[in-house]
Amino acid sequence: MKIGELAKRTGMAASAIRFYEARGLLKVASRQANGYRDYPEDAVAILAIISDAQQAGFTLDEIKQLLPADVSSWQHDELIGILRRKVADIEVLQTRLAQNKAHIQHLIQLIESKPEDMDCQLNASRVMATLGLHLEP
Repeated sequence: MKIGELAKRTGMAASAIRFYEARGLLKVASRQANGYRDYPEDAVAILAIISDAQQAGFTLDEIKQLLPADVSSWQHDELIGILRRKVADIEVLQTRLAQNKAHIQHLIQLIESKPEDMDCQLNASRVMATLGLHLEP
């Protein structure tokens, strides 16, 4: 199939398809006599895998390691190992994000607990002091 049809079927721009091909994620398409790329039917599935993997947080280099030379020859144990490592990476990120969220929520609480008669500059000093920081006068 030509790149226009592949783009339509996948919802990807032709430039993105060419980019994935140039990066080695998608097999280089054969060329027709007129020079047009001719993609095999499995290119639709490969591009869907690439898109899904990117949305799951895989880098292009990780995706390249994931994709076998031939879709029918996926190495089960290797694939499971890569996917488990990504789950572990996501869990570490979730922990870090939860800590960041808690820190920001604490900061919001500190700022919002400003006494009504306190001006913003004094409140900023109070918040910074609570955090163990000091503002320069």
